[in-house]
Amino acid sequence: MKALHAIALILVILGGLDWLSVGLFEYDVVSEIFGGSTEVGSKIVYIVFGAAALWALSFFPKVTRDN
Repeated sequence: MKALHAIALILVILGGLDWLSVGLFEYDVVSEIFGGSTEVGSKIVYIVFGAAALWALSFFPKVTRDN
């Protein structure tokens, strides 16, 4: 389970960096790699990033828990 959390965190960070490049430079790294945002490869990557973000929602109880 620890590995899955680490993978999800890495994917969320990569997705966030992609959005940072879109916001600052209007350059979408994922769509550039796969030839456009409507290509199947780009959609798969976006879905994986989104699934990782949904999984990362499960981190909140652990982060907000009082020790």
